[in-house]
This record gives sequence, C-alpha cells and structure tokens, in this order.
Amino acid sequence: MLGLKLPTDPRWVNIVEKNIEEILTDHAFCEQKATSTAISLIVSFPEYTELVQEMTALVKEEMSHFKMVHDKIIERGWTLGRDRKDEYVIQLLKFFPKGGSRTNQLVHRLLYAALIEARSCERFRLLSEELKDKELAEFYRRLMVSEANHYTMFLGYARKYGNREEVDKKWQDLLEYEANIMKDLGTKETVHG
Repeated sequence: MLGLKLPTDPRWVNIVEKNIEEILTDHAFCEQKATSTAISLIVSFPEYTELVQEMTALVKEEMSHFKMVHDKIIERGWTLGRDRKDEYVIQLLKFFPKGGSRTNQLVHRLLYAALIEARSCERFRLLSEELKDKELAEFYRRLMVSEANHYTMFLGYARKYGNREEVDKKWQDLLEYEANIMKDLGTKETVHG
C-alpha cells in the first residue's frame, strides 16, 4: 500500500529496543517537525483554501501526537532530549530542484511530506508488531493508522494540485531515490535513521 521500494530490515527494532528513550525523543521531534511542515504549507500557500483547512486540522493532530509521545517519556521517568539532525530528511530534500513554479514547489513539498509519513507508518508498523514492550507496541499501532492517513492525504493533494501523470512519475522517481537513501540507514534508534 505504501509503495516503498526498500522495506526496513526488521532487525532495526532490535536496535530500537536497546534505547527506547532515544526513539521516543526522536519521535517527539518528528511530530513537532510535522506540525511545522503543516504550518509552513499554510503560510506558503494560503490561496489553497482546502489545503489550509486540512493543514489546520493536521497541526492540532500532530501536536496532540507530540504530547502523547512526551507523556510516554515522562511516564518512564525521562525528560525530552535535544533535537537531532534527521539525516533521512536532509538527504530526501535534495531530490527535487529548488525553485520552479509555485505549483511545482507545492507538489514537491506535498510529495516529500507524503513519503516521510509513509516511511514513518512503515516503521511504526514494525514497532507495533515486533516490540517486546506490549504497551509501547500498541501505542505505535494506533499511531501507524494516523501516519497512513497523512500519507494518503498528502499524496492526494499533490495529485489534485499538479498534473496527475507528472505527479505520479515524480512520485515513482522519489520512491526510487528514497530506497537508495535507506540502504545506508536503519542502524540507529531513530524513526527514520
């Protein structure tokens, strides 16, 4: 369903289990960045009323997810650590050329967001199925559903606002590029790394 070209090696969960505090901190900041992305889309493309409405709802949802993850950190007696660079996203954002028409810029940003949500969904599925901590596994199962909805929403808007044939070609090319990025990742207890 997600269209990812290179699945995450299930052994990644073993890395995560050695440092749950780290994955929760990274996850909290991923939720914060998702909120920032939605706000940025509102600020950059205010003329797309339907998108603005959807992003407004997404801001609320992503911040509620941030709170849920932060609460998990507190419940376990930890404090939120500092944000780390997300090497996955840094590499991903190099794919599309900068500039171009406003429509192309919007489509590219929506495709990036769709792919980040798709990979998060795939990782959350693995955590929900493989974590020995059953309470945390259930937590990730619930969040996985939200990520899948976000992925389809962003991809749907990219197809709505761009030329469908061009968008689908860009999407397939981006998926291939992302698979190459993933070959060097999967060795850290981070959502995308």
